[in-house]
Amino acid sequence: MKRLPLAPRALTEPHPSRLPPDHPRRAEILAAHAGALAAGQAGYPDPGTGLFVLTAGFLADRGTCCTRGCRHCPYVDEP
Repeated sequence: MKRLPLAPRALTEPHPSRLPPDHPRRAEILAAHAGALAAGQAGYPDPGTGLFVLTAGFLADRGTCCTRGCRHCPYVDEP
C-alpha cells in the first residue's frame, strides 16, 4: 500500500472543514487531542459526545485516508 503525503499543517491543527475555528468546543477538543497525541494514544473521548475520536498521529501512522471524514485527518487539504 502506498503511503499518502500529509497535508502541509501541523498534526495538532485540524483542517477548518473538519473543526471550524468558531466551533463552540474547539479549545476543549484541541486540548483533548493534544493530550492524546502527547501520550501516544490512538484517540480521546469527544468532550461533548463522549464518542471516541482518532488522533491525527494515529491516522498518519496508518498511511492512507479512509475517506470517512475524520475530524483530525492529516491528509485532507481541500479548500
